[in-house]
Amino acid sequence: MNMVQALNSAMDNMLERDPNVVLMGQDIGYFGGVFRCTQGLQGKYGEHRVLDTPIAEGGMVGTAIGMAVNGLRPVVEIQFADYIYPAIDQIVSQLARLRHRSAGSFWAPVTIRAPCGGGIRGGQTHSQSPESLFTHICGIKVVMPSNPYDAKGLLISAIEDDDPVLFLEPKRLYNGPFDGDPDKPAVGWGEHPHGEVPEDHYGLPLGIAKTVTQGDAVTILTYGTMVHVCVAAARALGVSADIIDVCTMAPLDTDTIAKSVQRTGRCVIAHEATRFSGFGAELAATVQEECFWHLNAPIQRVAGWDTPYPHAFEWSYFPGQNRVIAALKVALES
Repeated sequence: MNMVQALNSAMDNMLERDPNVVLMGQDIGYFGGVFRCTQGLQGKYGEHRVLDTPIAEGGMVGTAIGMAVNGLRPVVEIQFADYIYPAIDQIVSQLARLRHRSAGSFWAPVTIRAPCGGGIRGGQTHSQSPESLFTHICGIKVVMPSNPYDAKGLLISAIEDDDPVLFLEPKRLYNGPFDGDPDKPAVGWGEHPHGEVPEDHYGLPLGIAKTVTQGDAVTILTYGTMVHVCVAAARALGVSADIIDVCTMAPLDTDTIAKSVQRTGRCVIAHEATRFSGFGAELAATVQEECFWHLNAPIQRVAGWDTPYPHAFEWSYFPGQNRVIAALKVALES
């Protein structure tokens, strides 16, 4: 399966297993969603289980909260992560705090799916990576898979979780890599992001990082699309790298990160979102707190520029293989 098929399979599994699961979003029914992640599900389960909504993200999330406190498990699709901002008040002030403000009397098992990141020539309003905004909010889990197998298992666990989960999906990985731009050989996507994915139900635990490759020279902390870029960069440089796919940003698997950096003594952090106040800053602070006496070189960060995501210069903005290689060289030579 590719990631679109894996996500579709996850939702299909959950709709079949749990009559309280409902999907809602713009054009997710008959149309199957702008990326076709929900294709065929309305026809299979009916309009009362797979609901088309108006263009009103705040209304969608607010409705989902009401559904959730009354026993349903809504899965809301935000068409692009860039469109999530009208729903921030509902997410931050209501959804994330409901269990706390009610002293556990109510909870809201709402999953919010949102395609994020660039790589599809979407320009500044269809390419954002807002994960760091939500990792700052107590009460909501934030997940971003990097491959189809993890995408299905993590989405199933997110839907089954009794607390709200923001499930960010790197749209660059939905259908695999582009057929290749000969003028951009440095982008480097590593392994083709398709994989063996069971048809049946399975879950993967939230809050657990994944070691993608094992090495002794340096630890690379990353997630989403950048996992494949980092694998390609380490391979091109010929460096033995411990590449950790964070997978879940909140809660963060500090133990896996600390054990790796304490062993390698060097750390490079890579993400697609803008650098300033990006999630890499939290990762760097965690490494400094947990691994200071083990570090042999300053922590290096590779990220997008501190500008809106440009349309015409997408591959200049995107932190591709060459920028990761440059950071690895600094870390290894310091």
